[in-house]
Amino acid sequence: MYSQDEINSAVAAGVLTQDAADALRAHTAQIRERPVTDEEHFRLVNSFNDVFVTIGIVILLIAAGAIGQAIGGAFVSVPEWPISDTSTDEINRIMSMRETAEALKMAIAALLVTAVSWPLAEFFTGKRRMALPSIILLVAFVGGVFASAVGIGRLIAGFENTVVGAILILASGILAMLAAWFHWRRFKVPITVAAGAAAAAASFLAFVGSLVEVTVGTDPGDWLLPFIFVAGVAIFAFAMRWDTSDPTRETRRSDVAFWLHLLAAPMIAHPIFYATGVMDNSSDVSVIGALAVLAIYILFGFVALAIDRRALLVSALAYVLVALAFLFDTFGAVELTFALTALVIGSALLTLSAYWSPVRRKIVSGLPEGLQAKLPASAVVA
Repeated sequence: MYSQDEINSAVAAGVLTQDAADALRAHTAQIRERPVTDEEHFRLVNSFNDVFVTIGIVILLIAAGAIGQAIGGAFVSVPEWPISDTSTDEINRIMSMRETAEALKMAIAALLVTAVSWPLAEFFTGKRRMALPSIILLVAFVGGVFASAVGIGRLIAGFENTVVGAILILASGILAMLAAWFHWRRFKVPITVAAGAAAAAASFLAFVGSLVEVTVGTDPGDWLLPFIFVAGVAIFAFAMRWDTSDPTRETRRSDVAFWLHLLAAPMIAHPIFYATGVMDNSSDVSVIGALAVLAIYILFGFVALAIDRRALLVSALAYVLVALAFLFDTFGAVELTFALTALVIGSALLTLSAYWSPVRRKIVSGLPEGLQAKLPASAVVA
């Protein structure tokens, strides 16, 4: 199967005319009895060769990391326990040497992984356009930049001071964002934007968590949940900006939005459902809390249908399963809890999938016209 991006590339190269491309899309929609936009395409594997190449890449990256750790360990010789001198000063000195060795090994290993991933991306992403290997190499490159920056920061300033550690993580996240931007400019891999957003969110949350720990004097814990929700909403809004720029979902911008929605969904769902208490202790869940979970999931369903994205529904499934299992237990179906829960959720998802397009049209037709115009075009087709 050819992606929308490849069809557009064929049109740009003169291999297909625009009319032929549109006719191909219309024919595909007709035989599937569903508009192209409602399919929510994303490409992960072209063939088994993608898997084969990915395995080789992962092995090579692991080898690069192991070699980097070995090189880093060779620079700092740490005495083995037990030691003859057990004075506090000697123990502190050895612990400091160990921290230095670990930071050095992290920095060199991450730098090697970063250095190896880029030339591999030049071939497998730039020339071969292989989807799964491109994703792995992107994660290795951005993650390598982040980890190397953290390792170098630990060597320079250490992590004994919480505020200094938070600043170092924030700086490392900014570098990872720049790395993602540079990768995007070179290769245009759709998941790259989501990787940059993830780096930004992780840095923001780490910084806020450290500040909470310093100012309040307690483990951030639940304090972070509202900030996770805010970050998720911000990423969701960013995803919608990409989505609304391509309502027919025929370009790479739609693929970028897909990965952003996939990132934002759990960040939105977890804080909301955690607030209901459904995941604290299943034995302590209240009927009201379980019903609230179902109501919120239905609301998520309306949002998912309106924007034609399924990520919210998938991210919230675990909470709904727990809530339904509790309700079946409460009303006496203990022996059939698992079977009934699976039956209800499975039936609902399959029914929604089968009637996705007509249900979308009914929901979107009730929205303001200005908002309708920004949503995928198939939602307003009679």
